[in-house]
Amino acid sequence: MFIQVMRAGATDVSGLRAALDRWVEELSGGATGWLGTTAGVTDDGTFVNLARFESEQAARANSERPEQGEWWRETSKLLSGEVVFHDCPEVLPFLGGGSDDAGFVQVIEGRVRDVQRMRELNDLYESQFTDFRSDVLGGVAALWGEGSFTQAIYFTSEESAREGERRQPPPELKALFEEEMSLYEGDLVYYDLRDPWLLSAR
Repeated sequence: MFIQVMRAGATDVSGLRAALDRWVEELSGGATGWLGTTAGVTDDGTFVNLARFESEQAARANSERPEQGEWWRETSKLLSGEVVFHDCPEVLPFLGGGSDDAGFVQVIEGRVRDVQRMRELNDLYESQFTDFRSDVLGGVAALWGEGSFTQAIYFTSEESAREGERRQPPPELKALFEEEMSLYEGDLVYYDLRDPWLLSAR
């Protein structure tokens, strides 16, 4: 899997949602290899978009389509400030990946000092996390170079996510959490999508 991450200020939330719906209806059929999109706008007006493709080649081919360029020229008028893009050639699914059933998605950006250990911890979580946090439907960590990543975690609802955050994990899982936190360099940045736009290829 390959993920394109895009982030910018939103000047017209309803217009962005309509533009994304129009892309799915009119352009997704010609986007060979498109798997789905997770998007939304935070309370402070930040638009976040994660587009999933089967491969980097599929993503590049989509970007080069004339109709894609036209759609982007129109859609970019609904954005403000710097438009940040990250191409993520390595994706680590968590609990099977994302879910269109999520009522709340939290996107996290950060950097780790040991990518290989991050991969190993991701695998270890698979066997221990499900029983502890039933509110977590899955997630993906998309790596975009030198330890930098964008992670999306899919929850049943924000209420259940906040409740789950307050639960004390069993000792084995707590040790994994603590080790994971020790890998981070600098502060993590959180983007809460309380009204996530979840779209998948038909």
